[in-house]
Amino acid sequence: MAAVASHRKPRRRSLTGTTARTAVTLALASAAGGGALEGTALADPGPGTARVKAEVDRLHQEAEEVTEKYNGAREKAVKAQQALDGLRDEAARRTQRLNASRNALGSLATAQYRSGGIDPALQLALSSAPDQYLERASLMDRAGSRQATAVAGIRHQLRGLDQVRDQAGDRLADLRGHQAELRTQKKAAHRKLAAAERLLDRLTAKQRAAVLRQDDHAAESADRADRGAPRTARLKAPNARAAQAVSFAYGALGKPYVWGATGPDGFDCSGLTQASWRAAGVALPRTSYTQINAGQRVPRSELAPGDLVFFYSGISHVGLYIGNGQMIHAPRPGAPVRLAPIDQMPFAGASRPA
Repeated sequence: MAAVASHRKPRRRSLTGTTARTAVTLALASAAGGGALEGTALADPGPGTARVKAEVDRLHQEAEEVTEKYNGAREKAVKAQQALDGLRDEAARRTQRLNASRNALGSLATAQYRSGGIDPALQLALSSAPDQYLERASLMDRAGSRQATAVAGIRHQLRGLDQVRDQAGDRLADLRGHQAELRTQKKAAHRKLAAAERLLDRLTAKQRAAVLRQDDHAAESADRADRGAPRTARLKAPNARAAQAVSFAYGALGKPYVWGATGPDGFDCSGLTQASWRAAGVALPRTSYTQINAGQRVPRSELAPGDLVFFYSGISHVGLYIGNGQMIHAPRPGAPVRLAPIDQMPFAGASRPA
């Protein structure tokens, strides 16, 4: 019976060899959060850590694509809020002017009522100074014209106020739409990032370190290449602003990747490039897919320090070129701002802001 029990309850073994590959396959199959793998399953029987890294990289890239959409929606929401605030202020000013016009018109009407109780011919007959009466009558006639003008003005102000209020309603609807999109994109990005973490959590500590070390190795190689370059060559840029942007990016090295951040303590990819050029006095759009249209497009063969370099077909990642085939970028959650070769990811284009 003891032998049977031993057979039914085998000893726990570490995840090595075939067992490790099986575990990785199971991890990949459930990475997308509760079921099948997003996309086509990997059938490659190669090393488990390489397959996990490929899937983790894919999830991070998709998360960053969603993050850039979130950044774009947030930028639109900010603009919609500013427009709404401006329209509300304008409505308040117009309401104040309208109330003042109404008060003035009411005072004029009251004065006319008080002096209009006697027939004008009788007032003239009873007046001890007919010349003064005629002068006052003329003034009242002109006052009547002013009253008609005031009424027309109030009507015009009412129409203008209604238009401003309608515009404010439209901006409020825009704002709520952008806020709903923000919530959707944020949830989608967090799902991708959580799926990547679940993949890594299913690995042993040694396997996880091996996956993450591959990115670190590329960063260390880029750092060694940069340190080996002459300082003057490293700072050479097309103009002073580009040099200032590069200098800012160097100062950001080691700061954490923070989802949706533009500094100063953390950055996402487009937040870093935006902050770098902002330090040089140049305003860039918020997202990678809009930054590529900021400035002059440049071919890869003519890259210069300070240029923005973009990656993936959806333009979902951006870095700041520093020369010698290297860039400074904010890679992903868990990886700080670092140096990297631009051929580490699929190159999509480049632009020169100034």
